[in-house]
Parts: sequence; structure tokens; C-alpha cells
Amino acid sequence: MNKPLRRIAIFCGLLVLALLIRDNWLQYVQADKLRADPDNRRVIIERYANQRGDIIVDGNPITGSVETKHGDFKYKRTYKDGAMWAPVTGYSSQAFGSSFLEGVDDGILTGNDDRLFFRKTLDMVTGKRQQGGNVVTTLNAAAQKAAYDGLAKQGGKGAVVALEPSTGKILALASYPSYDPSTFAGNSTSTDAKAWNKLQKKNNPADPMLNRALRETYPPGSTFKVVTAAAALENGLYKSDTEQTNSPLPWIMPGTRRPLNNEGNIPCKNASLKEALRWSCNSVFGKIGSDLGNDKMLAEAKKFGFTSEQFIPVRAYASTFSDNMNQSQTALSSIGQYNTAATPLQMAMVASAVANDGKLMKPYMVDELESSNVDPVEKTEPKEMSRPLSPANAQILQDMMETVVKQGTGTNAQIPNVVVGGKTGTAQHGVANSANPYAWFISYAKLPDGSSPVAVAVVIEDESAHRDDISGGGLAAPIAKNVMQAVISSKK
Repeated sequence: MNKPLRRIAIFCGLLVLALLIRDNWLQYVQADKLRADPDNRRVIIERYANQRGDIIVDGNPITGSVETKHGDFKYKRTYKDGAMWAPVTGYSSQAFGSSFLEGVDDGILTGNDDRLFFRKTLDMVTGKRQQGGNVVTTLNAAAQKAAYDGLAKQGGKGAVVALEPSTGKILALASYPSYDPSTFAGNSTSTDAKAWNKLQKKNNPADPMLNRALRETYPPGSTFKVVTAAAALENGLYKSDTEQTNSPLPWIMPGTRRPLNNEGNIPCKNASLKEALRWSCNSVFGKIGSDLGNDKMLAEAKKFGFTSEQFIPVRAYASTFSDNMNQSQTALSSIGQYNTAATPLQMAMVASAVANDGKLMKPYMVDELESSNVDPVEKTEPKEMSRPLSPANAQILQDMMETVVKQGTGTNAQIPNVVVGGKTGTAQHGVANSANPYAWFISYAKLPDGSSPVAVAVVIEDESAHRDDISGGGLAAPIAKNVMQAVISSKK
């Protein structure tokens, strides 16, 4: 080969090499960046070219896909009883992305998850159109309906969480007011965008897209006294629920001249733990928190899950119990006020741990992930999270909570032939307690065989109710009762 031809060959070889390097750079190094580029419509068109997998409750899909009539996107999401299930499913929108289970398990639902590689390869070989896999939840449809209907009937705002104490399965997760994700599942500027804007907090003060079960923290009020009672028992401050406590009346908070008052003229002086929980004595539980001190109270709260985010797999906000508080601040925090704040999920975890003889199971709401032909991809196994109570102390606390429902402030939660334990709470709200308080109820049900199929937390915030009519026993306990009954009935 003469010299000019050799130069041309080398130059052409370098061009080919540069082309190969550039091609590999784009296909591998830059692949994720190009895929995420908002100007790359191929990816999003391909995303909606196939039917999305379903979210399953009790063996039935609560989601679906429908062919669109216009535009580049072939399929869009549909929802059955969308407003009821929105706190679980979240939304999948061509215009606004996805959230909650629709977002967390998006790879499975679209069929693009790496764990579906074999299924995708098989579909390519057989020429079958790609389909998404399914997300099988732990939810109980009857319990969810009871929770949502109860909140809707009550009006105002609120949330319900129900757990299976022995496993941590989430049986109900309701938030009110809610929204229907179907209304903005497409990408029409005239309909979907308009529906989305109407739901935003700046345009709708009720904030229907806020998941109050997982993403709102409230002062738990007297329901937190269950945690304080657990701390008293676990730290040996009191060894039973019948011995008298060292609780003068009035009890002046340390470092102040201010007594920690009780609601009305109730028998709280030196009351036993059982009677103090039955009557919801602020003075008794405030003094317990002060006597134990911030460190011990914080340690016990952490055992129940406070101060940590929960992933179920959707992220739930961390509940709060503060550090570095003085005795009086610790006293107020120990009755669920001051800086103490909890999600409804957190307070359901408190009731669940007591019902499960002191063992707290990690909460979760996805039982199984499936491929498009329902082959199992991943199964969630129950996992112990912590042990806030010894079995003996848990049984003492069960006796206390059952007395609250039998003879105390929680009688509206009684269920015939079922043992129910509970605790009411009416938490102060607003500057100087100026706003309507929050009404709480936490509970569990126990069957004749000793098993506990469900623990529930309910919170109600109702700005329109008459202040004197707001109580955990009056507003929240009936909803918890209906949810517990729904779970019990579904197991028969």
C-alpha cells in the first residue's frame, strides 16, 4: 500500500474508532442522563405505550389502564374508588409523575424493573407486548372502607391507620379529605392540569393531597400516656397497675409555680396507674415523666418508633419526642403536649406493640411483588422492629387499656364478645390552645383465643365542631370500633 492510501486508511480507522467511542459513550455512560432528559419524548412515550400493572387489594385490582383517544401516550391510569385508596396508591399521571406506591414500585408496575429481566426477555422472544407487574398489598378492603366512610361522615379532616399486631401488616390507611387520582391521570391542559391545580393547597386550604396518615404529625395528647405508662413499668418506677402512685394534687411542675391541671374534678391524687389511665390524669403522668427524666422517656419513645422515619415502603414522617428538656417540659411532653408530635401510623404502632405482648413489628403495606404472569418477584416477610415492653409489662398495660374501654373514657369502642383496649386523647391545638383540639383514639381488639387481629389509631381535626363536643371518645372511638369490627368480620 502506497503512503497516501495508508494515510487515508489510518484516518478512516480513526474516524470509525471515534464513532465507536462516541456510540458507547452515548449508549452506556450517558444513557441515564439522556433517559431523564425532559426533552426526550421517546422515553415517556414508551412508558405509556403499554398497560401498567395493577395494585391489588384482597385479590382484586384497585387500579387499571385505559386507552387514550388523543396524543402520543397510548394508555393512562384509572382508579377504582380513587379517593378512598389515594393515600395507599398515590397517583400516576402523564403530566405530573407518580407518588406513593405508584412511585415507589414504578419499575414493577411499568415492567422496567431489573428483577423482571427474564420476563421481559421471554416476552421479546415470543413477541408478546411488554406488561407491568403487580403490587399486592396487605390492605383489607372492608377495614379501609370503614375507615374512609367514618372520616367522611365525621367531616373535617383526619386519618386512620390499622395494623395487624402480630405481623405489622397495614390493614387500613385512610386520610380525609382526599382526591381522585383519575382526574389528572392524563396530560390535557384543559382537564388534567385544571383538576391538579384545584387540588393544590394554595387553591384548596383543605389540602386534600396531604396524606395525613403518614405525612402529618399532631400532638398526640393523652394517647401518649400509654408510652409514659410503659416507661414507668419498664424503668421500675411502678411494678403494677394497682399500687398507688406518688402523685399529689395539685402537682406543681418543677421550676414553676404552675400546677399541671386535670380535666374536671377527677380522682387523680395518688391514683394507681390503672385509675390514672382510666380517668386520664395529667398530674399523674406528667409527674411520672418528670420523675423519670428526659433521657428515659426519650429512650422509651424511641423503642416505639419515635424520632425515626418509617418506610412501608412509602416514607412516613418521623414522630417527635424532644431531647434536652427540663423537668417541666418533659412533664408536658409526657402527656402528649409541648413538642411531642406523632403521625397516626406512629400511634397505631404504639397500640400494636402493647397488643402484641410488647413486641413491635415493622409496619408494611406491600405483601408481594408479581410479574405480569403473577410469578412472585419479591415477598415481604414480617420483621421485628423492637421490644418496647416485656411481655409481663405489656399485659399490665393491656389491663389498663381494657379498663379505659370497659369503664373509662373509651366506652364507645366496646364490641360485643370482643375484648377491646384503648386510650382517648384530646390534644391542645393553636396558640394558647385557641384552636379546636384534636380528637384521638388508639385501640386494639382481642379475640376469645387471645389473638389480636387489629390495632387502630384515629385522629380527627374539626374546625367547625363545637369545642365542648370534641373528644377522642366521642369523635374518634366510634370510627376505630367500626374498623376493628370490619377486620374481625373479614376473618370469620
